[in-house]
Amino acid sequence: MSDPMEPRGAHSGSATHRARWDAFKGSPFLPATVLVLILSAAASLFAGSYTYFMANPTPHRVPTAVVGAYESPVGQQFILGMEKALDASMRLHPYATAAEARRAVDQQKVFAIVDVQSTEVRLAVSGASGATVAQVISQAGPEVGKVTGVPVQVRDISPLQQGDPRGLALFYISLAAVIIGFVGAIQLSVHARALNPAERIAFTVAYALLGGFAIAAVVDWLLGALDLPFLESWMILTLTMFTSGMVFTMFNTLLGRWAMLPTWGLMVLLGNPSSGGAVSWPLLPSTLGRIGQWLPPGASVNAQHTAVYFGGYQHAFPFLVLAGWALLSCAVFWTWRHRHPGGRPPAVVPAD
Repeated sequence: MSDPMEPRGAHSGSATHRARWDAFKGSPFLPATVLVLILSAAASLFAGSYTYFMANPTPHRVPTAVVGAYESPVGQQFILGMEKALDASMRLHPYATAAEARRAVDQQKVFAIVDVQSTEVRLAVSGASGATVAQVISQAGPEVGKVTGVPVQVRDISPLQQGDPRGLALFYISLAAVIIGFVGAIQLSVHARALNPAERIAFTVAYALLGGFAIAAVVDWLLGALDLPFLESWMILTLTMFTSGMVFTMFNTLLGRWAMLPTWGLMVLLGNPSSGGAVSWPLLPSTLGRIGQWLPPGASVNAQHTAVYFGGYQHAFPFLVLAGWALLSCAVFWTWRHRHPGGRPPAVVPAD
């Protein structure tokens, strides 16, 4: 029995609202509305993250080799002046000779060399180690020399290639591999939905191989912007693209149609600004720099950077990071492949 005190039509009004809400939930307008809100938020986060981390990079801790009389009053005065000018600490690594310090630069253990002589300071930077770091140190060195009265000579011992004066080309080709990697996986999910798990992985390998080759060929052979160690750079780009594609496939298996959200957040919002490609790690917040080295974009930039500029000192860590993400993604996808929104039903064999 209805409540006599309740206004007439209350039940019918609420029922109408519920019916409209149920109809809205079952229509394509709900996910479209959610996507509008998500894309708006993603646009602001994308712009905000890049602007925050890259618009005004500042040094925090700069690994620096010191040689010669760095413990003398002249050396200590110059080093303290540099730390004050940079508003950062110079993590000093003493070396017995300039040759040993140069080897440390090639091994990417340090970003600069302070060689203190009796009457002057020889400041060596490495543009190839990080153009932004080299620029900041090169500008600060002569200014500190004027203030302290110590003559300072600055030179770049590992300059960038002529076609890449700002050191951004490696960041861009790695960014292309990351984005095309997961966009390719999205397109396979849309246009080749019926691929079975093994086929999906095989086609991800195929477009990664061809895409990596195309990026390297355009940058090196067609444009001549970089002189790449072609095979090594190609394989790094291929591994990056495959890893990125499988990361999306993993999230697509776990989250279905919303897989783009964690993929974009991990690879673009967090991974690319922290990769060290556009802004070197010493100029990033220390936590972000450490995180970036463990993510696929950072590992890709790291491996590519060493291959191009310090080929004799390539290290395994970035390859292990890329391989680890690829194996994790493949394992998750394969283990829960029945949840992936794709594939074909098994063929029915007719009975004899």
